[in-house]
Amino acid sequence: MAGRRVECLWKRHVMEQLKQRDRVQRQAFEEIIHQYNRLLEKSDLQVVFSEHLHTEKYEQQNRHDLSPVLEGGRSDSLQQEMAQMRIKHQEELTELHKKRGELAQSVIELNNQIQQKDKEIQSNEAKMQDYQQQISHLEGECRDLRNSLADLERANQTLRDEYDALQITFSALEEKLRKTTEDNQELVTRWMAEKAQEANKLNAENEKDSRRRQAKLQKELADAAKEPLPIEPDDDIEVLPEDAGKGAGGAGETSPSRPRSRTPRRVSQPLPPAAGLLDSISNIFIRRRSVNSFGSSTESAEVPSACADVRVPSTALHVFDAHDGEVNAVRFSPGSRLLATGGMDRRVKLWEVVSGRCEPKGALTGSNAGITSIEFDSTGSSLLAASNDFASRIWTVDDFRLRHTLTGHSGKVLSARFLLDNTRIVSGSYDRTLKLWDLRSKVCMKTVFAGSSCNDIVCTEQCVMSGHFDKKVRFWDIRSESIVHELELLGRVTSLDLNHDRTELLSCSRDDLVKIIDLRCNAVRQTFNAQGFKCGSDFTRVTFSPDGSYVAAGSADGVLYIWNVLTGKLDKTLDKGHSSAINSVSWSPSGTFVASVEKGSKAVLWSDM
Repeated sequence: MAGRRVECLWKRHVMEQLKQRDRVQRQAFEEIIHQYNRLLEKSDLQVVFSEHLHTEKYEQQNRHDLSPVLEGGRSDSLQQEMAQMRIKHQEELTELHKKRGELAQSVIELNNQIQQKDKEIQSNEAKMQDYQQQISHLEGECRDLRNSLADLERANQTLRDEYDALQITFSALEEKLRKTTEDNQELVTRWMAEKAQEANKLNAENEKDSRRRQAKLQKELADAAKEPLPIEPDDDIEVLPEDAGKGAGGAGETSPSRPRSRTPRRVSQPLPPAAGLLDSISNIFIRRRSVNSFGSSTESAEVPSACADVRVPSTALHVFDAHDGEVNAVRFSPGSRLLATGGMDRRVKLWEVVSGRCEPKGALTGSNAGITSIEFDSTGSSLLAASNDFASRIWTVDDFRLRHTLTGHSGKVLSARFLLDNTRIVSGSYDRTLKLWDLRSKVCMKTVFAGSSCNDIVCTEQCVMSGHFDKKVRFWDIRSESIVHELELLGRVTSLDLNHDRTELLSCSRDDLVKIIDLRCNAVRQTFNAQGFKCGSDFTRVTFSPDGSYVAAGSADGVLYIWNVLTGKLDKTLDKGHSSAINSVSWSPSGTFVASVEKGSKAVLWSDM
């Protein structure tokens, strides 16, 4: 079939070449041929006319020659014959002329038809060339499509092979996960059993120690009752509290934030009977022991009501690498014993502050994107973190376990805060909404559209204050979901913080100003700025000192600025610690330490030691 196709192409090529030569030669000599035909027609007419003249001349000569000979009746017969012959010749000549005209007309018509056919041939040849080009183009497209199909088939086969390999890997990993889950469950069961045994042992020791001390106390009181002694009016009775760490869940440590209390009491009456005194002291002891054994955790016992001794930091005690990448958030626990940091490596790390250093304690995992903000609850037992994966998460600090994952925002969550009852939280997102969550039912109770991206949130019992990208601070009533008040600043709001008595709101904005807003009159009361201070990002966090006397903020050049609220002036600048912009600052509730984190990977612990 391919040979026949080649032969047809060869014949077609020869025919096209002959037609091309015919067109070229005919166009070159067509006018000459036309003029030649006209000349031939004229020459034919001239020949006929000359023959006619010659015939007439011959007839005249014949008549002249025969005129002397033929005389009388004979000459008449000849003339008749000649006349008949002439008429006959004229008829023949007329017939010939008529046929010649018809033939000439036929030639002209045939020439016209030939010209029309030539035009048709040219048009058909042009169409054939177009069709040939289309055929070539379509053949090229067919080849390309065949090549594409072959490539797609190869790619599809490769994807099938990769899918099979991934399926095998997935099956292996699934089996490994199942085994790991079983091992983990077994380890948890063993650990719980050991923990229960240890708790029982500790409780038994506590009971034994309690009975021994109670017996000793009863014996001493009985001896003292036998020999009553006078009591001076100015004598003091010193009461030493039990150690908070001797409970069933304690670690055996005495809280540094619980000082020894001395209770002066003037005694003007004699001692009660021995039995009554013994019963009353026993009841006090038993009640104190019960509270210490089954009450709140060590961290909650450390929570101070207010800090009376705030130390303005002057030295970087400890500079350490906190995360693999940018560190976005930092927060002290309520007892100042733990420090939490959150970074772009999707983890929250816990650090124990010991002797002016931050020792790693553990990491909270489970987030799928970078951490944007963190906060402890009021007891220090749970930690809340917002992240860029549109979710907020809650872990328990003691066992590092993830307890809740709150999803529902359509943008990255930039801030999340506990309400005062620790059973509800408020989250603000880049999707311009605020959501109120109930941790008991694990559902979103309310969603409020704020109209602008929410960069930070602080909460009171019934009011939520949010700082936004549109330079506004909004005050929300949780019960009515409505805006109570709006306050517009000169730049995008990056951070909010409340003082201890929740009467003043601290804000930081991109116009490089730190302001204190009096919540009693909803007006700016004080503005702080300094030469060189520059807000490094839309999420730079600033903080009050625990007593509200100082304000700490980090600058884009890595310098920590501290202002005195009472004087309104810059108190200190600390520049030996960070090498990049400071993202967040936190002041410990005890007032002893300040922690700051940067866009690099470092965190710094500051103090005046």
